[in-house]
Amino acid sequence: MEIKVGFEIAYAAVQPTPMVIMLSIHPSRHADIVGTESIVAEPNVPIGFYRDGFGNVCGRLVAPAGGVTLRGSALVRDSGQPDAVAPAARQVPAEQLPDELLLYLMPSRYCETDKLTDIAWSLFGNSPPGWGRVAAIADFVHDHVSFGYRHAHHMKSAHDVYEQRAGVCRDFAHLALTFCRCMNIPARYCTGYLGDIGVPRDPEPMDFSGWFQAYLSGQWHTFDARHNHPRIGRILMATGRDAADVALTTSFGRMDLKKFVVVTHEVVA
Repeated sequence: MEIKVGFEIAYAAVQPTPMVIMLSIHPSRHADIVGTESIVAEPNVPIGFYRDGFGNVCGRLVAPAGGVTLRGSALVRDSGQPDAVAPAARQVPAEQLPDELLLYLMPSRYCETDKLTDIAWSLFGNSPPGWGRVAAIADFVHDHVSFGYRHAHHMKSAHDVYEQRAGVCRDFAHLALTFCRCMNIPARYCTGYLGDIGVPRDPEPMDFSGWFQAYLSGQWHTFDARHNHPRIGRILMATGRDAADVALTTSFGRMDLKKFVVVTHEVVA
C-alpha cells in the first residue's frame, strides 16, 4: 500500500527566531519514500538538515519576524501488515547488552525509574521475562490510564501518569517504557505518523502519535500501550530516551502556535 503523510504547522514570532525541527521521516524508512520527501518553510527561509545523536533527521532555520509556516509531505510505501508480534523474543541480560543500549535502562527527563522501580517489580516481577513481560506492561498501562486530550500537559512525567491515571499517547508510552527500564529491559520513545488504517476512524483531528520500542532478542520491537493491538501503517519519524529528545519543534525565543494540521491516510488507487 501507499500512505500519504504530511503536516502544516504555523507559528507567529515578534522577532527573528532560531528553530530546530524534527519533522522528517526516520532514516530507517527512507527507502520506502516514493520520490522525495518535501519539507519547506514559508516565507522561503533555508533549512539546514543534520542527524542528531540518536540518528534522527533534524532541521535548522531562523523564522523571520512575523513567523513561519512549515509544510511537509511524502508518499510512503508500506507493507500493509500490522506491527510484528514475536512472543518468543527473549530478554537480554543487562550484562550482555551492547554499551550503546545502557542509556535506555536509565532514568530520563520524563521517565523516573527511581520512583517506579518498586512498583514495577511488585506488578511484573512474576511475569515471564521477554515478550510476555513487555506485553504485560503494555496491558497494564492500557487498562490503568484513560486517554483524553484534556489530560495533556508538557511537564507530565511517567510517575505523574501512574498516579493521575490519565494522559495522551506520549504519557502511555512514557509509563510503559519506564516500567520496562525498571525491569531491566531497554526501552525507547518513538514518534511518528499513525493513521486510522484498518480501524474505525477517530473523529478527533489527526495528530502525530507516540509509542515505544523494547529491545528483545537483539532488536527493537514496537509496542503501543495506548491502542494495545497491532496497527497498520505506522511510520516512524524519530526515537529517543523520551519525548524531550524528539520534540517536533524547538524555538530559541518566544513563538506562538497558530495552526497545526497532520495528514496521514492510505492512497486508494
